[in-house]
Amino acid sequence: MLKSFADRPGDTTRMTAGAALFARLKALGVDYVFCNSGTDFPPIIEGLAEASARDIPLPHAIVIPHEHAAMGMAHGYYFATGKAQAVILHTNVGLANGSIGAINAAVDQVPILMMSGRTPVTEEGRFGARTVPIGWGQEMRDQAALVREASKWDYELRFPEQVGPLLDRAHAISNSLPKGPVYLSLPREVLCEDVAAAGLDAPASMQPTRPAADMALIGQAARLLAEARNPLIIAQRGAGSEAGFAALSQFVTDWSIPVCQWWAVATAIATDHPCYVGADPMPWLGEADVVLVLDALAPWWPDMHRPASGAKFIHMGPDPLFARTPVRNFRSDVTITTQTDEGILALAAAMRPMMNRHVGARMQRQALLAERVPQIRAGTAKAAAPSEPMSKAYVSNCLSDAVSGKNATILSELGCPLDPIVLDRHNSWHQEPHAGGLGWSFPCAMGMQLADRTKLVVATMGDGSYVFSNPVACHQIAEALDLPILVVILNNSEWGAVRHSVTGLYPEGYAAKANRMPLTSLDPSPDFTKVAEASRAFAVKVTAAADLPRALANAIRHIEEKRQLALVEVAIG
Repeated sequence: MLKSFADRPGDTTRMTAGAALFARLKALGVDYVFCNSGTDFPPIIEGLAEASARDIPLPHAIVIPHEHAAMGMAHGYYFATGKAQAVILHTNVGLANGSIGAINAAVDQVPILMMSGRTPVTEEGRFGARTVPIGWGQEMRDQAALVREASKWDYELRFPEQVGPLLDRAHAISNSLPKGPVYLSLPREVLCEDVAAAGLDAPASMQPTRPAADMALIGQAARLLAEARNPLIIAQRGAGSEAGFAALSQFVTDWSIPVCQWWAVATAIATDHPCYVGADPMPWLGEADVVLVLDALAPWWPDMHRPASGAKFIHMGPDPLFARTPVRNFRSDVTITTQTDEGILALAAAMRPMMNRHVGARMQRQALLAERVPQIRAGTAKAAAPSEPMSKAYVSNCLSDAVSGKNATILSELGCPLDPIVLDRHNSWHQEPHAGGLGWSFPCAMGMQLADRTKLVVATMGDGSYVFSNPVACHQIAEALDLPILVVILNNSEWGAVRHSVTGLYPEGYAAKANRMPLTSLDPSPDFTKVAEASRAFAVKVTAAADLPRALANAIRHIEEKRQLALVEVAIG
């Protein structure tokens, strides 16, 4: 059996399946393949070398020394470009490390072509068979089960000629609404076999689905909103695109509709827009007679927020019922499946002829917003005032000033809260996915920076989140790939989210009254600046509120002038 390109120097009609894999990914528009290699990778590495020797166009295959970081970077690259990228991990153990990233991507509806090697099935007699004890130790009956719950589709490559068709199918399914990760297992023996080279650069053989909104339902929603006295929009996952962001802004201005971004993972409206009423849906939800839920997994907290009796609800987005979530029982009187931006544009167009109706109600809403919104902003400003120890809101306010006027995107993972930051653009904010797989923001920021090196990308996170990001691996990646992001660690030496969850359920309980709440402390805290300095990054620790603005300014200046990562560790209360 032919083993490599070197064995057939005159044959240009065939290549190894390992080489074909990368050639086909390039044809599908994949720019990067984020890899953490292992003993299953010889045919993949040989395939890269083979394709390079033939001058075949390939995506960039880059070494990412932890699988969680590889998944996070693919996540961030999609945020920046809208293009699904590929990740290849090491057999079952690498896939297990990447599974948290798969869960995050699934909940965030981010398409990723996720692959991993599979330990050789054969013990001898076939090229690519097992060679070291790890081949026996890593075999599983159902390796795909590690990520099946988070995957839209999974399969195993059985024959080398399946490389093109299966990648086409994976790419189309991953990019169909609702988008999400897919998984393909790659047995070593199959990748070692030959396959015809013809057709690997052809256009994709199938395209993703793009469901359009039912215009009858759009009309029904338009009538409900136009005739409402107290409509409300709850947005959680952004507006879909720059066009959607602009359209929503104009739409709510025209109709004087308040917009709440409860637990937002992306911005749908500017935080200083006259109709933006902050993250808290109350009292608006209790007063609303019609609520448009715009691509929101959990639009309110049912145990705390009470909608008005008799209110009507419209859910609109790529998966408005979030069918993959087993329990989600928010009322939906009108349910519209559509890309979010296209739905916003269609709804605005349908309501335009109704502008002359119910003018009095619209004027009353305008007056109410003019009265309440300044009060909300004043409360936000008060919470963000300087204090000792510093608050998260104060750090957000300082960061807002530091990035003002810059082409910046902020990622927050239990880090800086949204409302104190002035953001007026699509894709300027992302919060950790609602799955809560920690360690997401650092690699996600690197993926965004890799996609757009003109952008200032800021990853803000708690101290626990920073630990979960595998920071030694992430700093090594940032240095190796020249990714000058700003990392801001809000260090309170504890699991703050856990503390808040406990006090929320047991506000007068023993744990709330204890001098030291069990299972929440991260004391003593490491000196995180030393971790960054180990990879020759700029690093500074801030303990006084007055020093924070200057520290952030110096960090950003270092990024702009030296093009190196900068880390600011902030001690908060």
